[in-house]
Amino acid sequence: MSNTKFVKIAKVIESRIETGEYKPNSKLPTHRVLADELETTPTTVAKAYNLLASKGSIESHVGRGTYVCERSDLGKAIQALEHCDDYNFSILQPCLHKNVDSLQQAYQFTANKITSKLIGYVEHSGHDAHRQAGATWAKHYGLEGGNINNTILTSGAQHALSLLIEAITRPGDTIVVESLTYPGIFAIANLLERNIVGVPMDEHGVSPEALDAVIIKHKPKMVIIVPSHQNPTGITMPKFRREAVALVIRQHGIWLVEDDIYCFLDEQPIPAISNFIPELSFHISALSKAISPAMRCGYIKAPDSQVALINAHIRASIWLPSPINFSAATYLIEMGEAFDLADSQRHTAQERQLLAREIIPTIQCRSSGYHIWLPLPEQWKAEHFVLEAKNQNILVSSGSYFDVHGIETGHIRLSLMAVSTEERLQEGLTKLKLLLDSKVNTVFPF
Repeated sequence: MSNTKFVKIAKVIESRIETGEYKPNSKLPTHRVLADELETTPTTVAKAYNLLASKGSIESHVGRGTYVCERSDLGKAIQALEHCDDYNFSILQPCLHKNVDSLQQAYQFTANKITSKLIGYVEHSGHDAHRQAGATWAKHYGLEGGNINNTILTSGAQHALSLLIEAITRPGDTIVVESLTYPGIFAIANLLERNIVGVPMDEHGVSPEALDAVIIKHKPKMVIIVPSHQNPTGITMPKFRREAVALVIRQHGIWLVEDDIYCFLDEQPIPAISNFIPELSFHISALSKAISPAMRCGYIKAPDSQVALINAHIRASIWLPSPINFSAATYLIEMGEAFDLADSQRHTAQERQLLAREIIPTIQCRSSGYHIWLPLPEQWKAEHFVLEAKNQNILVSSGSYFDVHGIETGHIRLSLMAVSTEERLQEGLTKLKLLLDSKVNTVFPF
C-alpha cells in the first residue's frame, strides 16, 4: 500500500465536503464503512481523518464519532492568490499593477510630510482633512450631504460593515440583505449572532414590494444593500428603484446600510439611496476596489444622530484607523489622481467584460463591472465545477456562497480583474470555456 494512499483518501473526503455531500456539522462514516466503500483499510482511513483533523476540516469526539467542521464560505468565495500559475477568478480587486506607481508616489509624499501630529492620537475617527477627502470622494460618485462632521473613517469597507452591525443592532436582531449578496456579511452576522433574512431581487435590484413584505414579517433592525454592480449579480439599481426602496425604508423607520463601494464603476453618477433618507442611512464608500485593498481606507457618512455612537465604537475597538494610509489617500483624492485611477480601472473592466463575452458567449450578465454572474451548463453543479476548475489551477466562486440559505444557484461568480495581464486572462477564460463544455468527471482521484 502506498504511503500516500491516505493523502488521496483525504482529498476524496475534502472533495465531498466541498461539493456538499458531507455537510458542515454532519457525522462522517466510520473508518470501516468508508474503507469498504473506497476499497482500502480502516487504518488508512484513520490516517486520512487525522490529516484532515490537523487541517481543521473535521473533528473527532470520543464516543460520538467524527464530524465536518462548521466553515465560513468567505475564504472559499474569496481566495487570495497562493500560486503564480493560478488563474484567480475568485477575488474582486483592481488590476493592481496599473496603480503601483501612483501608490508609490502617494506614500512617498506622506513619508516626507510625517509630523508628530500625523503619527499621534486623534479625536473622532481621524483628521479633518482626511474626513473631508472621504466626503469629496463619495460626492464625486453621487452622494449628497457628506462633510467633515458626519464622515467617519474606517479601516476599509469590511470594518465599516462590522462596525455598523455591532453598533446599531444587538445579538438576536434580524438584518435584511439581498437574497444573493456578499458572503462577508454572512461572516459578520454569524460572528455577532445576528439573524440574516434575504429579500428577492429582479433585474433592477431589490424588489420594493418584497422588501416591504419581509420587513413586515421579520421586523428587522437594519437593511444592507449594494446598489451599484451588486456582488454577485452585477445589477445596478436605477434612480427610480433607489427612490422606491428609500420610500419603503422610510415608511418602516429602520436603518439602511448602503454598501456603495462599486459606485466608481457607474458610467455616470447615480444618486445614492442615502440621498433620499439621510436621517436613516449609513453610506459606505472605500478605496479598496478602485485603488488598492491594502490601503484600507473606508468612509461612512452617518446620520448626525449616530456619529457620536459610531465614533465611540471605533475608539473602543481600534481607537482610530491609520492616519498614514489616509494621508496617502487624501493626497490622491486632492490631486485628482484617485479619480483618474478609478476611471482607468473602470475602462479596464469594460474591456475585460467584452473579452469574456467573446470567449464565453453564454454570458448573460449585463454588468460592466469587475465580475460576471455566470450560469453553468446543465451537466454541472457549481460545487463540482469549482472543484474541477481548481484542479486545473482556475479559482472561481460557487453561487451557493452568495445565497442567504447556501443553496445551489446554478451559477459561478467570475471576477475578471485579479488576473494580472490580458494575455493570461485570455488563457484562463479559454481554459474555463473548455471546462464549461466538458462532461463532469466523477472518477475518484486514485
